[in-house]
Amino acid sequence: MTAPFDLSGKTALVTGANTGIGQAIAVALSKAGADVAVAGRSAPTETLALIEANGRKAVNITADLSSIEPVARVVDETQAAFGRLDILVNNAGIIRRNDAVDFTEEDWDAVIDTNLKTLFFLSQAAAKGMISQGSGKIINIASMLTFQGGIRVPSYTASKSGVGGLTKAMANEWAAKGINVNAIAPGYIETNNTAALQADENRNRQIVERIPAGRWGKAEDIGGAAVFLASSAADYVNGHILAVDGGWLAR
Repeated sequence: MTAPFDLSGKTALVTGANTGIGQAIAVALSKAGADVAVAGRSAPTETLALIEANGRKAVNITADLSSIEPVARVVDETQAAFGRLDILVNNAGIIRRNDAVDFTEEDWDAVIDTNLKTLFFLSQAAAKGMISQGSGKIINIASMLTFQGGIRVPSYTASKSGVGGLTKAMANEWAAKGINVNAIAPGYIETNNTAALQADENRNRQIVERIPAGRWGKAEDIGGAAVFLASSAADYVNGHILAVDGGWLAR
């Protein structure tokens, strides 16, 4: 492998890529040579510009991934734009917070539908084409709560634990068909979603003290991991959940 991380000629679909981790992954894949489609509800104007600045083709697919209704269309539009789909990154997700004794069915269903149900059926739709072409990479975004319980986020914890299990289950079925299915579990990453925690002086100190690396992660840290799992360097990596957490789980 003279250039194991080169994604030239590859095409990718990244969900929830308008900001934060999803944006960093989409941009990192484009820097490695991939053309990228981004799918989600919000217009990813900045992300598209950053991909194109790297000399790659960028496509926006507007889709509400809170249900599986747009799943087939998202895959079809990606394949129509690029001629094939080599890499799927399931990043789109939501979180709802409340005490477990007060948690509502509405909040439960909303999180499970977006984070787990849509993830599976989008993977299924993408895998059909990948099986036909004999290759593909599926990367799911898991969480520290794939391994831990968390507090006041029962549906999120359930969904991310499910993502870990589904990653292994899909890998078991599709590895022999040329598809690598793996996941990335981000630790505490500096994004808009964690702004409140970063601003809380006491909580921020507690978090950093727990992280052996001594700092919050950056979205770009996740991008590098995604490039690895999307590349030929990871051709023999199947069903793995890669924690990018500065050592959080090791402590």
